[in-house]
Amino acid sequence: MSATRAGHSRMSRRWFLVGFGIVALLIAGIVSYAASASPDGLDAATTRGCQTVEVNGAEQLVGTCIAQHADDHRLNTSPLADYSVRGIAGTNGVAGIVGVLVTLAVAGGLFWLLARGRRSGSGSGS
Repeated sequence: MSATRAGHSRMSRRWFLVGFGIVALLIAGIVSYAASASPDGLDAATTRGCQTVEVNGAEQLVGTCIAQHADDHRLNTSPLADYSVRGIAGTNGVAGIVGVLVTLAVAGGLFWLLARGRRSGSGSGS
């Protein structure tokens, strides 16, 4: 492959990745606000047969459902729990953007490590 063609391929890959990142951030930042605040299908299925009542200022399930024995997740107090930033209402778009950035950073780092290992392995005559 010629140097010009390799440079063009590298440039078009770069533009694709930049475009992909922008679209992912736009979707995360804008579409996140359209997310429903209602329980999702899994929550609805696990609470079927129960009612939520308030007992001593806390919600409790009464009836017979599999969600009665569920505990809070260990990370329920993390900064991005419940699709918001530190529990602040209206920050789900920001939480979506942060989630996309973290995912892209982790995936990019893994791909970089794999490509680096492949480059060093190909130079050794493997």
